[in-house]
Amino acid sequence: MASELVNIAGSIRFGEDFELDLRSYELRRAGRMLKLERIPAELLVLLIEERGQLVSRDRIIERIWGKDVYLDTDNSINAAMRKIRQVLKDDPEKPRFVQTITGRGYRFIAQVEEVGPQPSLAASLPEQPIHQPAPPKRNWSRLPLVLTLLGLVIAGAVLWLVQKIWHAPSAVPPIHSIAVLPLENFSGDSSQDYFVDGMTDELITDLAKISALRVTSRTSVMRYKGTKKGLPEIARELNVDGIVEGSVTRSGKRVRITAQLLYAPNDQHLWAETYERDLGDVFRLQSEVAQAIAQQVRVELTPQQQARLRSARPVNPEAYELYLKGRYYLSNQFTMAGPLNMAKSYFEEAARKDPGFALAYSGLADSYIYLGFFRQISPELASRSAKEALQKAAELDDSIGEVHDTLGELSWRYEWNWDAAEREFDRAIALAPSYSCAHEDRSIFLAFRGRRDEALAELAKSKEIDPSPTSVMTEESVYYQLRDYAGLLEAGRRGVASDPNQWVQHYNLAIGYEGTGKRLEAVYEYQRAVEMSNGDDDATASLAHAYALIGKPAAAKKILRDLEQKSKSAYISPYILATIYAGLGEKGKAFEFLERAYRERSLEMNWHLKADLRIDNLRSDSRFQNLLSRAGISN
Repeated sequence: MASELVNIAGSIRFGEDFELDLRSYELRRAGRMLKLERIPAELLVLLIEERGQLVSRDRIIERIWGKDVYLDTDNSINAAMRKIRQVLKDDPEKPRFVQTITGRGYRFIAQVEEVGPQPSLAASLPEQPIHQPAPPKRNWSRLPLVLTLLGLVIAGAVLWLVQKIWHAPSAVPPIHSIAVLPLENFSGDSSQDYFVDGMTDELITDLAKISALRVTSRTSVMRYKGTKKGLPEIARELNVDGIVEGSVTRSGKRVRITAQLLYAPNDQHLWAETYERDLGDVFRLQSEVAQAIAQQVRVELTPQQQARLRSARPVNPEAYELYLKGRYYLSNQFTMAGPLNMAKSYFEEAARKDPGFALAYSGLADSYIYLGFFRQISPELASRSAKEALQKAAELDDSIGEVHDTLGELSWRYEWNWDAAEREFDRAIALAPSYSCAHEDRSIFLAFRGRRDEALAELAKSKEIDPSPTSVMTEESVYYQLRDYAGLLEAGRRGVASDPNQWVQHYNLAIGYEGTGKRLEAVYEYQRAVEMSNGDDDATASLAHAYALIGKPAAAKKILRDLEQKSKSAYISPYILATIYAGLGEKGKAFEFLERAYRERSLEMNWHLKADLRIDNLRSDSRFQNLLSRAGISN
């Protein structure tokens, strides 16, 4: 009984209108394809093969995963069974299809009808004799019978063809945009979530290299992890045509990805496949999935894109795991010193394990850049270390979009080389057209350079790729650099509403209030930013400046004294102190500290000099115009 159905070259029907193709594991209801991943489909086939009999959990494990599997199979079986019940709409309390035998296993209880393959035209024709000794006399009396049989065969073939056409799924419109939903962890071990999330990220990264396809960013899709929303609703929210969903199963050094592609507006299943490789070949595995998806959505790949997708190299498995852990900390908690240093350590160890692993050096460079941004290390150390890591990454693989985006940030923020920065941002987008970070960074850079129309156009592109609420921070930065305080105020309000616990959102909102003349509201938001950030220097200086504006110079001077005292044991950018002196009207001291900031190539000065409200009373001074000219910044 156990193998009875496996050899049938056809389908089986059960219930009123379900049909399961035993060759492709495709499940349909009334001719409409239903989405069912590979493992749940394998389990359903097993239950149907042994219908009416108890199928133990041990039997399921042996059949689907093998005897020597190292994972939490109980959770995996439960997850697969849950998916079967969802797609069949089977109530476990009142089952129509699968009955649970508590503590023992499952039993398929519905009636099953086997459906064989359609007969071919050749098989329907009368059998011809192999040998005829002599030309026979024609028997014209049998001609009507032959013509009748032939007519029936032709009519049957035509009827079969019409039925196939009638029941065939309607043509799917071209897919121009796609979202990869967070892959599910089928390993049954929650400690592997970082690994599965990393596989999701890498698949998005591979698809982002395809210029003819808009791929939604990681930030936007991760909020759907574990969601109960239907695919059409998710597709509307992300403004995409196609959805990729699936699972990752890891057992020892083996990795299996099951992926399926759906046309999202009507939840129509288009394709599904399972890929399995050793962990060391994980990049080839991800590349195969990306190429298959590109083929299914019928996008045109350039020769360069084909080459980049096929150039996946083997990687040391331990190095790859360390890299994913580093990316986890860098992606989820990049504004905090502890996680940033954890990320840096993981990337360093990954590079030691596999010196030819370009992405490890790319991640290491990102860690240094952010540690410098948030003043955890000196700008000089951040710049030097990031540049060394990026040079190594580019030597190993110059086709990584992330590397060129980080080079753009390094050239802009640390080296003050605007031309090099623009070249690198452009190169990053050419290599990875749907890499949202490159579009975001380029939009802010163009605003910094005063190119308003280009900046807003690039901002619109970045919001298409990353429509998540957290992307508003990019919008805030663009409006800040453009000195569009009305736009900043509106974006800041949305930012605080979407992420009220993020101090940067309150800081940006405060600048919007100050820029539109709402000084008391600005003071309140600056206070919140200082409290929530644990005394960030920039937010603290802004609060001091705001106190001076509303007639509280004593409070501003106290903050100034505290920061000067702090600067004796920790790095405080001279630009920060200059803004407070400017607010207090002490222009001589303000220019003294601005000159020190210029000599240091201060990150804060680079970011703020053109747009900062705190130094507006210095802008008409010839010393300030001279400073802008030397910095290469247009007024």
